[in-house]
Amino acid sequence: MSVKKIILAGAIFFALSAAGFSKAKKSDTANGKLKIVATIFPQYDWTRELLGENAGKVELTLLVENGVDLHSYQPSIQDIAKISTADIFIFVGGESDAWVKAALKNTRNKNMTVINMMEILGERVKAEEIKEGMQSNEDEEADDETEYDEHVWLSLRNAKYLSSVIADAICQKDSANEDLYRANLASYVQKLDSLDNRYTDVVKSGSKKTLLFGDRFPFRYLTDDYNLDYYAAFAGCSAETEASFETVIFLSKKTDELGLNTVFKIESGDGKIARTIIQNCKNKNARVLALNSMQSVTKTDIQAGETYINIMKKNLEVLKEALK
Repeated sequence: MSVKKIILAGAIFFALSAAGFSKAKKSDTANGKLKIVATIFPQYDWTRELLGENAGKVELTLLVENGVDLHSYQPSIQDIAKISTADIFIFVGGESDAWVKAALKNTRNKNMTVINMMEILGERVKAEEIKEGMQSNEDEEADDETEYDEHVWLSLRNAKYLSSVIADAICQKDSANEDLYRANLASYVQKLDSLDNRYTDVVKSGSKKTLLFGDRFPFRYLTDDYNLDYYAAFAGCSAETEASFETVIFLSKKTDELGLNTVFKIESGDGKIARTIIQNCKNKNARVLALNSMQSVTKTDIQAGETYINIMKKNLEVLKEALK
């Protein structure tokens, strides 16, 4: 993230927090419910699975619920107030969460358990990578700091580890129901392990071992888990939307060289760059397929029954088709 974005995030936070804390209602902490706030959908859904039948007795809040991309999200007055009184606060911990540090300095609940996913994952977190042919961001080039890939939830193995950490935090806050939470964790881990094994089998049986994105690439954790290679127009956290002629031609030639029948986009992408890549390929019948990075899940999607595992299953079916 550029220095400009960090300064802007801080300015917006302090403007909102001044109003937010003054308007926080006393009733926010009066209902006796355990309060858990998650910034993004994967954390929210893992927590919901762990709570199970006890979900109605816990106030679980998802902050980014209107399809806004994590990288452009800024907290509202209401969001700040909810974080201030949370018993457990779960966030990613990357550059996009620059606003969190200031938010946590003003919490009303001093016994809050804070779960920073990237901090917990430690050495599992990967530095953002600039691959051959990838268009880099000029602001990022000017920044000497190492940037880390924030999309840690797109590894089923990370999901299993982080769910265990969240379960520990919930059990500490609600020890009376620890047996239920531990049983739910065991059941959920079994589902994640089963899906992980299915990914391994699909990749093993596929004839292709490379993914090519005419878009941002937030799937490095997934590809690294299964030893897949990739090429992409932009890095995962890039703000770029227009690919250069050189980038398009490189990716078109790489599509031909590798005999790929698929060019990917992410779920929120318009597919324009992917289609342009195909137009410059020998194989004009290559298809544009989408992988879901879960950065655009909405409240409506959740109400319709969308889950982390369902999305990862859908991604597996798309991957299976692309690797044939």
